[in-house]
This record gives sequence, C-alpha cells and structure tokens, in this order.
Amino acid sequence: MRLGIARRTGSAVAIVLCLTGCATIQQDVENNPKAVLGSLLGAGVGAGIAAIAGGGAGVIVASALAGGLLGGAVGHHLDSKDKQMAAEAAQRAFESSPSGQASAWDNPDSGHSGSVTPTKTYQLATGQYCRMYTQTINVGNEPQQSFGTACRQPDGSWQIQAS
Repeated sequence: MRLGIARRTGSAVAIVLCLTGCATIQQDVENNPKAVLGSLLGAGVGAGIAAIAGGGAGVIVASALAGGLLGGAVGHHLDSKDKQMAAEAAQRAFESSPSGQASAWDNPDSGHSGSVTPTKTYQLATGQYCRMYTQTINVGNEPQQSFGTACRQPDGSWQIQAS
C-alpha cells in the first residue's frame, strides 16, 4: 500500500516539475540552446542505458537526471563550429567507418575535440540500417562519453534516435 502511494506521489511530483520546467524552456532555449539540447540528449541517453540494462524506475530516473546534468554541462561549452564539426564526424562515421573505427574532429579555435565510433551495425525488419555508436567530446581536457543509435533516413542521411 505504501509503495503505491509513494509511486503516485513521485509521479505527481515529476509531472509538476515537468510542467513548471516547460514554462521556462523557451526562454532557456533562446538564452543557451547548447545547454538545453545537451541536457535533453543526455537525459535521454542516461535513461535509455539504464532501461536497456534492466534498471528499475528509480535507477532510470537517476540516470536520466545524471545524463541531463552532464549533457547540459558539455553542451554549454560547445560553440556552433564545434557542433558542426561533431555532426560532420558523426555522419562520416555512420556512413563509412567500420565498427570500432573512430571518426575524429578537432576545433583548434575552441580547443575542443571529439570522436564518434560505430560499435554495431544492424538492419531493422523494415530494411532500415542502424548503427550503435560511442561519442567522446573533450572539453577542457575532460572527456565526456555518450552512447546512442543512428538510423539511415530515406534521403541517405543518418538521424540519431531518441532513447
């Protein structure tokens, strides 16, 4: 009985936090879009990894929060050139790098660098090709690593999938 009440209370708190957070998202996106995008992607990746690993609801929520904080911190520091170079490296990696081979980028102007390494390639039942990958971004000599999946789109581009 107490567990049911705790779950309902936790769900209600999460909904309230999400709704109040939505009120400021537009302002945050306008003021610092890199941090917001990094937070969202980090939270999704964190929750996805915990879910795949079979973690319970608490572990998934904690992983989403940790991923969001880490992603926001990294995203806050990347400039538009860094993001462009990272995206180009990712497209190269998904398109032509064998599994295990990194596609690297380095921005001498910001001092930031990173790499994208495909780890597994597979085909969905629909015929669409997807690649799992590891991404490392170096900001201030501190490497930050994330994991994800990208799938080839009908136009030939690769799109990172939401976790």
